[in-house]
Amino acid sequence: MSFLSSAAPKLAPWKVLLVDDEPDIHDITKLTLNRFRLDGRALAFLHAYSGAEAKEIMARETDIALVFLDVVMEKEDSGLEVARWMREDLDNQFTRIVLRTGQPGQAPEERVIVNYDINDYKEKTELDRTKLFTTTFAALRAYRDIMKVEEARLQQLNYREGLERVIAASAHIFQQRNLKDFANGLLQQVVALLRLEHSMLLRLRAATAIGDVNDYEILAQIGDTDATLLSPAVLAQLDVAKSNKISRVEGDTYVGYFPNSSGKASLLILKGVEEISEIDTKLLEVFCSGVAIAFDNILLTQEITDTQAELILRLGDVVESRSHEAGNHVRRMAEVCHLLATAAGLPDDETAVLRHAAPMHDIGKIATPDSVLLKPGKLDPDEWEIMKQHPTVGLSILDGSQRPILKAAAVIAHQHHEKYDGSGYPQGLKGEDIHLYARIVAVADVFDALMHKRCYKDAWPVAQVVQHLRDVAGRHLDPHFVDLLVANIDAALAINERFPD
Repeated sequence: MSFLSSAAPKLAPWKVLLVDDEPDIHDITKLTLNRFRLDGRALAFLHAYSGAEAKEIMARETDIALVFLDVVMEKEDSGLEVARWMREDLDNQFTRIVLRTGQPGQAPEERVIVNYDINDYKEKTELDRTKLFTTTFAALRAYRDIMKVEEARLQQLNYREGLERVIAASAHIFQQRNLKDFANGLLQQVVALLRLEHSMLLRLRAATAIGDVNDYEILAQIGDTDATLLSPAVLAQLDVAKSNKISRVEGDTYVGYFPNSSGKASLLILKGVEEISEIDTKLLEVFCSGVAIAFDNILLTQEITDTQAELILRLGDVVESRSHEAGNHVRRMAEVCHLLATAAGLPDDETAVLRHAAPMHDIGKIATPDSVLLKPGKLDPDEWEIMKQHPTVGLSILDGSQRPILKAAAVIAHQHHEKYDGSGYPQGLKGEDIHLYARIVAVADVFDALMHKRCYKDAWPVAQVVQHLRDVAGRHLDPHFVDLLVANIDAALAINERFPD
């Protein structure tokens, strides 16, 4: 992966703190070093006129490169106390200290350098222009080299910590089994990895769009909840990344391009960044190389699941069309079952299985004779016995599969005519002995049958349907799921509007 930064950062000046109670020393030092440059960086002077003021500035400014420190100020050893405080209390081992004194006998050079971690010791009388320049050069070069070593150490430490975060994040991502959870999990981990707040994950438009904008599908988004993140400028960046297959930074937006073997490349938008560091780039490469494999696996799993679900839905349509029921009955059933399962707090994977399996509840009717299935009037006892065989036939069609959706469909087909009080068929199961899925499907089935016209009845008003559901709760239907449907009746009616007869 390659990336381009829009502009190189400006070189900040070296910070130099002048600590002396004589204003003239400040003026002379600043004037003498006015044109000083090291590595293209000038000097920025900070001024303190006492030991206390020096401590205050050093506590606030963490990147001071050099301190010119007078010994005698408000006290005879004020400068030495500042040096001790900086090294021990502030734990600053990086800033270079040049001790300057006009009274060398007050602070002997050898004792001071040994006891106070002073980097250089100069008498004020010997600091002419040349020596001041050479002293400053030596001190700043030493500071620069120390900071390079420290930066390399921190870089190695950050990379190690970053890899640990990548491993932990990847472990979390690989647990996700569907594309939505995967995309959201991926985005959360990337945001945590780079400590950002606004981002979006997209992929090139495929056959099953989750929510496409132009040529892209939005898989997940953190921060901005609307489409403002996809401004014309960002869309132009996406087009460049897609065409050139590169990742890049432009302005405050990073666009990452991550291809996978499926050909459905993912694109990552990170908002609010000035640049992506080399370490973060490597971490993204490590993370996304593993994620691309998981992405392919989830896409394959989703394709299998979607194909299985569509086949089930079409089989449900065949059964319903044969019995002259509305073709959208199975779709409404699936959505109302999902609504109830979600309201009941079932895990997402179970609600998904139920939604896909519910359309097969009446699959056994495929073996019911037309004379019985299409009879407009009331069935006689012999015809009713034939009709009551369809749950067992449904079980025989679906039984034996190890696929979660088909296993669930087999249970639903077999038990959806059981009643909560034990008076149902074909097994006479009672209460919670009836599978949870079948109890949910029974509520959804009765609700849909009453809300829509059938060959033997007209559609009922909503109030009458709700009252009937309450009347049969605890006898025919599980009262808990009846209560959930009544509590979510507006959402259920909205499903009816989405899938009309």
